[in-house]
Amino acid sequence: MGRVIRAGSRDSALAVAQSMILLNEMKLKNPDIKFELVTMKTTGDKILDRNLYDIGGKGLFVKELDRALLDGRVDIVIHSLKDLPLETDVHLPLIGFSKRADPRDVIIYKKALDSSHGFKGCIGTSSRRRAVQLARLYPGAVFKGIRGNVQTRLRKLEAKDYDAAVFAMAGLLRLGIKNSASRIFSTDEVIPAAGQGILAVQGRKGDDYSFAECIKCSNSFYAATAERSFIRALEGSCSSPVASYAEVSSDEIKIKGLYFSEETGRYVTGFKTGNKKDAEKIGEELALALKRNF
Repeated sequence: MGRVIRAGSRDSALAVAQSMILLNEMKLKNPDIKFELVTMKTTGDKILDRNLYDIGGKGLFVKELDRALLDGRVDIVIHSLKDLPLETDVHLPLIGFSKRADPRDVIIYKKALDSSHGFKGCIGTSSRRRAVQLARLYPGAVFKGIRGNVQTRLRKLEAKDYDAAVFAMAGLLRLGIKNSASRIFSTDEVIPAAGQGILAVQGRKGDDYSFAECIKCSNSFYAATAERSFIRALEGSCSSPVASYAEVSSDEIKIKGLYFSEETGRYVTGFKTGNKKDAEKIGEELALALKRNF
């Protein structure tokens, strides 16, 4: 029998679709290895009636997967990078990053709406990052929390008191429903979450992961390093309305960031460029520069 690699994933349709994208890439490069997908429901998937920051943060989406990896029940885990906590277990390193899918946020209206005179409905989002930025684009709107995977939120949009809801374009693309988007926001209008659109592969320290060499996009690595460094420098969490997005071109990296002041109720944005090899330092320096503006 050949080698078998078991990949852990959340059990939502999007998580499965994302995992299969990477597993299929690895299968093509490693035809002698059998890849199996092992799905599981995380605590974050089970508790949908409260905000993440009230019940433990993004770690609730990875706790069960981390345990399965440490226990040897799976050999790798595939995550949406934006769902990973900033600090990961040293025994469970990130071993690969996918090419980035469309990083932008989108809004889906419940029905065709003419927003030319100002949209003043109820927008569903549990992300403060999204809400503080959208408040400028939709000054007459109200915001209401909405939790769950993409399909769950789409059902809630139709069945409950929402007029619109916000999603990541990458998720809609991977589910084949990109045409559902009513409006796509530029990364200047709504700066994405750190890591949005990037898939990360996590493994166990010391194991052989040569089969995952094909999942090592250097541009995604540098962008993710800068973005996560920015959030970390601001002590950001899922409750913090902070955002960062980096683009890499040749040896240069440019990062945009958003810092929100709880004291003033305002936010400031800015950008910084530099050599991609200094990605971590550049992200941190931008964060501290924005923080000094308050």
